[in-house]
Amino acid sequence: MQIVKVTIADISLVAPLFDQYRVFYDKPSDLDLAHSFIEARIKHRESVIFLAINAEGEAVGFTQLYPNFSSVSAVRTWILNDLYVIDKLRGQGTSKQLLNTARDYAISTGAKGISLETAPDNIGAQKLYESLGYKREMDYHHYSLSL
Repeated sequence: MQIVKVTIADISLVAPLFDQYRVFYDKPSDLDLAHSFIEARIKHRESVIFLAINAEGEAVGFTQLYPNFSSVSAVRTWILNDLYVIDKLRGQGTSKQLLNTARDYAISTGAKGISLETAPDNIGAQKLYESLGYKREMDYHHYSLSL
């Protein structure tokens, strides 16, 4: 498995995976939307995406990081917003490779850390995250405002 940092030239490889990711979360398939969203993130340097490519050259998974900053620590942090691997490769180490690549990238940028969220019933993902050293935040309440 090869993990590459996505550039504009790779958008057509990522967009179908991003579309599948959205469908997984009960959104309607919209490949044009997926393509334009990913293109905008890369073009405007608003995210960093790592793509898993198998030996046959097929894109089989991705993770997307968004930059953030800690005012208190006065350093960069990253939000791991998206992680997706095609069904037939789940449980075979692709997600772990993507997460380790994200960690290495965060270290290379001098980041304080990586944060992520997952559903309470996503036990498999929780086990994976915890096996890689992620800790469940217990000290803070998280809030959101839907607009």
